[in-house]
Amino acid sequence: MLEIVCATANAHKVTELETLLGAVVRLVPRPSTLGEVDETADTLEGNALLKARAVSAHTALVALADDTGLEVDALAGRPGVHSARFAGNDADDAQNRAKLLTDLVEVTTRSARFRTVLALVYPDGRELLVEGLCDGSIAHEERGVMGFGYDSIFIPDDGDGRTFAEMGPEAKNVISHRSRAINSLRSVLSTR
Repeated sequence: MLEIVCATANAHKVTELETLLGAVVRLVPRPSTLGEVDETADTLEGNALLKARAVSAHTALVALADDTGLEVDALAGRPGVHSARFAGNDADDAQNRAKLLTDLVEVTTRSARFRTVLALVYPDGRELLVEGLCDGSIAHEERGVMGFGYDSIFIPDDGDGRTFAEMGPEAKNVISHRSRAINSLRSVLSTR
């Protein structure tokens, strides 16, 4: 079984990744001796690679990193790569959601997508990128208490009209952007 160091320090993402990867790999926690990696790239792919490269170099192991963005069509794809900092560098999830809802208050067409990019970096320099998409729309107000980030305002097209935060993790993991990216990764790993 392939041992992979998880580059994220986000506990919610770690839980989702562990659930979605199942028995394909053994996920090792990010070392506490590694400081934060500045996400200075202007793309999701770039940020995922920055994190995975740093963790692989620090541990000499295979590293897995992700970057996820919410892309809203009416906002020309924003917040995108800046989703975690949409309301400012020190903003929390609630502030980011509030800013997005305020920016869309006059908008009737609220199509959007979550996009996750996973980067797998090997100590020998090999790199692999996969992505997962989940199309949907932005609700007019927050609904649901499960989930994190923008889950309480994102309604997936493949769902039943509930937001991710109303679905709960089991239902969300069937159709989410992260699960689709993981499925792509699993497919690639199974052929190696």
